[in-house]
Amino acid sequence: MDDLDALRRACDRALTGHGPQSAADLLATIPPDTAVDRYGDGGVVAELEREVADVLGQPAAAYLPSGIMAQQAALRVHAERRGRTTVVYHPQSHLDVHEGHPLERLHGMVGRPTGSRDRLLLRTDLDAVAEQPAALLVELPQRDLGGQLPSWEDLVAQVTWARERGAAAHLDGARLWEAAAGYGRAPAEVAALFDTTYVSFYKGIGALAGCCLAGPADVVDEVREWRRRLGGTLFGLWPGAASALSCLRRRLPLFPGYLDRAREIASAVRDLPGVTVVPDPPQTPMLHLLLRTSADEFAAAARRLAEGGLWTWERATPTADPGVQRVELPVGDATTALPVPEARAAIAALAGAAEQVPAG
Repeated sequence: MDDLDALRRACDRALTGHGPQSAADLLATIPPDTAVDRYGDGGVVAELEREVADVLGQPAAAYLPSGIMAQQAALRVHAERRGRTTVVYHPQSHLDVHEGHPLERLHGMVGRPTGSRDRLLLRTDLDAVAEQPAALLVELPQRDLGGQLPSWEDLVAQVTWARERGAAAHLDGARLWEAAAGYGRAPAEVAALFDTTYVSFYKGIGALAGCCLAGPADVVDEVREWRRRLGGTLFGLWPGAASALSCLRRRLPLFPGYLDRAREIASAVRDLPGVTVVPDPPQTPMLHLLLRTSADEFAAAARRLAEGGLWTWERATPTADPGVQRVELPVGDATTALPVPEARAAIAALAGAAEQVPAG
């Protein structure tokens, strides 16, 4: 692993996202004249919260150090206000797959996966839910399905279903910036459908870890109380907030271009033997690639590319077929800086297709 880390640091090009980020890169996103907060009050934290509320068209926003914390807090508030415990979400929801079932273990609530694991949640899937939920959680885009989006009409119908049952509609917008580009709509137009919206800062915009929860002022005030109860109101939250503010201002306008590059790469690789693009064409500035190769062959090819100065992936994700590996390609500054022919040649090499990688 140390050898691989050294290779990554030595690479001068990258295929995914904004490329490997060093501590110096991340610290450079914090302006030296940043105004510090005290336990989340004032300074750059307040400035970020005002700007995010404005970008999302919401009355208020609260900064939290973790998206897991933000969504737990928001859903707890929605549940207590309605005297209900059930949260409906897609089977691939982050809450169900990656968080150790916090609703059940910490909050006395119940998560209810609904719909098919291998496709988007649709309005018709909600007909199977007879109980009265506290909230419907919608993830946009669906990360584990390659960044797919429901149609705008179906999304509106899902939110309407929740409202008609007295439930809150909550947006897991960890990648809302990508979703907004995919819909061709402003982030505020997407967030306007929902009661509360969570957005991440370390993913698409490449800042330090942290997030915001936006919505009505009274709900956000309760989320701040839960931030304190859950241990998130640190003495100083300013480093992450300052990084988020600078990266948001710099990169939010770039997402339509990221989407264009995702589609250019998909067009360039869809004819390669052993390569499947999911979804094709990409719906947001991210996509998945299914590569017909073994894990060992993939790792060896990735190392060869890194030795040539191009960083791709440390490893692939296994699938049910040991001869097929999956990788996620988020598009960012590094992806747009890399010529499309070089991206094609690299993906061909990872899939075991013989193509010459152009010199960087």
